[in-house]
Amino acid sequence: MNPFSPPKRILMGPGPSNVHPRVLEAMSRPTIGHLDPKFIELMDEIKGLLKYAFQTENEVTFAVSGPGSVGMETCLVNLVEPGSEVLVCINGVFGGRMKSIVERCDAKPIVVNNPWGSAVDLNLFEDTLKNNKAITVCVFVHAETSTGAKSNIKALTEIAHQHNCLVIADTVTSLGGIPLKIDEWNIDVAYSGSQKCLSCPPGLAPITFNSRAVEFIKNRENIVQSWFMDLNLVLGYWGKGAKRAYHHTAPINSLYALHESLLLLKEEGIENSWSRHQKNGDELVSELEKIGLKPFVKVNERLPQLTSTTIQDGIDDASVRKSLLQKYNIEIGAGLGDLSGKVWRIGLMGYSSNEENINACVRALNELINKN
Repeated sequence: MNPFSPPKRILMGPGPSNVHPRVLEAMSRPTIGHLDPKFIELMDEIKGLLKYAFQTENEVTFAVSGPGSVGMETCLVNLVEPGSEVLVCINGVFGGRMKSIVERCDAKPIVVNNPWGSAVDLNLFEDTLKNNKAITVCVFVHAETSTGAKSNIKALTEIAHQHNCLVIADTVTSLGGIPLKIDEWNIDVAYSGSQKCLSCPPGLAPITFNSRAVEFIKNRENIVQSWFMDLNLVLGYWGKGAKRAYHHTAPINSLYALHESLLLLKEEGIENSWSRHQKNGDELVSELEKIGLKPFVKVNERLPQLTSTTIQDGIDDASVRKSLLQKYNIEIGAGLGDLSGKVWRIGLMGYSSNEENINACVRALNELINKN
């Protein structure tokens, strides 16, 4: 057995994205204790930088120790009580995961189904709330990673609040990549992941809760079903002040990396990051169309940082992706569920979102699918 030496890949799938060299260097710094005063200072800086990324002043903004799926579950188990009714919007894989968590909370999911590759239908969403007065929480995905579709979560939140519901937004693929304004849009709770547009290694889930959501959690009738994810306990560690209560051993070096990635975002400027992703996403679609690959999602609902493109008849999906990886060191994503074999998912996230990667990917795909 020898030390593992990973190949150098151009990561252009649905995540993870390539990690900036500064972030990789940050991970290699000396490990200190998770209650060390200097580490507590770092935690506070991470909270401040995450507030900038989320565009919020929410005090309860921090990084859950775990991937985006743990962020999803943390938000849901804290707001969903047994016996309650929850409106779940499904327009791809991750809405389906939220439905599963709601069921595991012994709550009743009221599902709004939308075609894969489309945004959540606002009229259907509102009609469902009108017809189900007992709903207390609404959950939806901002940027559906399985399809590349973007939903209007500002409008969804406005409608939900008109019906006195709390909202939880999945922003795993949107944070840092497209406009996301937690305070301006009055979003109660959101969670994300470190490995998409933040270009940090997987394993951390930024989350944010506003005061309305925190108050609900403090006054809920039933204890939160998860000890590890119970916000009432976690905030003893991620809360205010120098004195922190031990909750768990945080992934110290991973948090070094998150801090560095958020510094890079702040240095670039959040608006500049949004603009870069949009410019590069538009260019990718244009170049793909020139070689015969059409976008799967219509333009006004399309994510710039994740493009789903339809696969031409006669093209072997798996064979092309294998050749891309082995011959060109480029990774793209396959379609999921009903879209398996029908689309490729091409990511331009964070550090991976640049013109050099666009050119390399399009050139390689053209050589593989247009051999004649």
